[in-house]
Amino acid sequence: MARKFSPTPLKLRTPVPSDIEIAQEGTLKPILQIAEELGIEAGELELYGPHKAKIKLEILERLKGRPDGKYIDVTAITPTPLGEGKTTTTVGVSQALGAHLGRNVMTVIRQPSQGPTFGIKGGAAGGGYSQIIPMEDFNLHLTGDIHAITAAHNLCAAALDARIMHEAKTPDDAKLFDALCPPDKKGQRRFSPTMLRRLKKLGIKKTDPNELTAEEKSRFARLDIDYSGVQWRRVIDINDSMLRSIKVGLGKDEAGFEHDSGYDITVASEIMAILALTTDLADMRDRLGRMVVAVNRKGEAVTAEDLGVAGALTVLMKDAIKPNLMQTLEGTPAIVHAGPFANIAHGQSSIIADKIALKLADYVITESGFGADIGMEKFFGIKCRYSGLIPQVVALVATVRALKMHGGGPKVVAGKPLASEYTDENLDLLRKGLPNMVQHIENALKYGVNVVVAVNSFATDTQAEVEVVREAAIKAGAMDAVVSRHWMEGGKGAIALAEAVIKACDKPTNFKFLYALDIPVKEKIETIAREIYRADGVDYTPEAEAKIAQFTKLGFGNLPLCMAKTHLSFTDKADQKGAPRGFRITISDIRASAGAGFLYPLLGTMRTMPGLPTRPVFYDVDLDLETGKVLGLF
Repeated sequence: MARKFSPTPLKLRTPVPSDIEIAQEGTLKPILQIAEELGIEAGELELYGPHKAKIKLEILERLKGRPDGKYIDVTAITPTPLGEGKTTTTVGVSQALGAHLGRNVMTVIRQPSQGPTFGIKGGAAGGGYSQIIPMEDFNLHLTGDIHAITAAHNLCAAALDARIMHEAKTPDDAKLFDALCPPDKKGQRRFSPTMLRRLKKLGIKKTDPNELTAEEKSRFARLDIDYSGVQWRRVIDINDSMLRSIKVGLGKDEAGFEHDSGYDITVASEIMAILALTTDLADMRDRLGRMVVAVNRKGEAVTAEDLGVAGALTVLMKDAIKPNLMQTLEGTPAIVHAGPFANIAHGQSSIIADKIALKLADYVITESGFGADIGMEKFFGIKCRYSGLIPQVVALVATVRALKMHGGGPKVVAGKPLASEYTDENLDLLRKGLPNMVQHIENALKYGVNVVVAVNSFATDTQAEVEVVREAAIKAGAMDAVVSRHWMEGGKGAIALAEAVIKACDKPTNFKFLYALDIPVKEKIETIAREIYRADGVDYTPEAEAKIAQFTKLGFGNLPLCMAKTHLSFTDKADQKGAPRGFRITISDIRASAGAGFLYPLLGTMRTMPGLPTRPVFYDVDLDLETGKVLGLF
């Protein structure tokens, strides 16, 4: 697909400045120019200032006859504290394709949470000379999507607690029905559209409130929620460990309704997962309605639709569903949308963003969270199932340093210099860590896609070390293994990688899923454990066994799985580096995200609300009051 494109030249400096300094020195094209170069019409945008905009979903209807571009997932070996550079690679290869090889390309990545931005990790716009800009907007509020999720999630929580209290205070079913469906100013009772949806769910075909029998009114009005089965907590997009466990209902008016609850970080909300997996506004409305927020005293699921709140949640989310258009440092287009937690959710940007990108570009470079055993497996097993999109290539990011750690290299301590094992040539240590990369390559090949290894280069890497990695990757089945210097040189440093990706995209693929949806839940779990982690077997706690039976009975047994485990190891133990063998994993619990459309088994204890370290990165963040520039983000 030919288009007029004007790349933005980079101004490389040595030594390399900080990420935010590089980003603020970048030349921003007007977002209308980015849109015009892509072929987006002005009426298909909602501007948020001069350098970012939302894309209206109507664009998909206009472009529905256009063939999709090539679909590339950037993933990585098992993460280490040394960092692998997945996002920088995603941006770097996009810049190489667009600004240096003249290809029509689109970057599609997640929006980061403010928890890590102000906590320990910092931002997620990429780094060095491969970033999304404006970097400050990207890492902070952007267009308010995460705030909309926070509001919607907490509205649902408030609706749940209020419904329990009001039902308890109104034991008469007829009076409860009258309170839920009061007469209007003309004395007429009418069901709202949300109420009509609940009636349909109950199998009640009547639409006039006055025609319902006493039994039908009772079924409609009383949810009979069991407080011990309430699973809908509250959320906030800040790392705050003090909110992990709280007690609510301590006010005088709420006496008798006190109960334990807690907060998760907003990106762990099921509403975030729904935003990432929905395909259009109607689908989002249905998914929000299907969210299970509690169970009743009969053990049946109580949903957001039952609460009558799903319509209001959709209203709060109606703008968040539109993807955000931005750009890279070299002026290539980028879509930023959604950011589900990569442990308990699937850690991907949205299906809608990918669908739009694939209609606008010949090459779409996206990424999946954490290592390939988590992010890529969920990308294929969940996202590709719901989107129907078929990837051609997996670009697996590896670094010499990280592979040395998987080979048994010394622990990395923040604030202390790296050990010499990581900065000096050490081929023996490197070879010991190669099985981790090899296993990830083998896993990707099981899905029938082509694999290219991106060796994200550091200045201390030697030619001999790089050659050892390259040879191991090719032997394991990768089509190519290419050194990339995009962090230091921008797109120019990723030209060879981009050329390898183009070549891999042109080769045939035979994509297939790892498991069928209609097999039992345990069989799905054990397939992933055996084929991806290489575990010898799976053990289940009594709680997990009970949940499997419950969710199967509720009709959730045919959903795909979203394994919630440590990202630091193939096992369920974070300290097990490399490619371990001879281990078993334990499923401690299983939870349902019925609206998002997956079950998530928990391997060990997973925290859904991070805490702040002793020295959070917000210490560095400030505002230059003279220039108005943000300082200290990285």
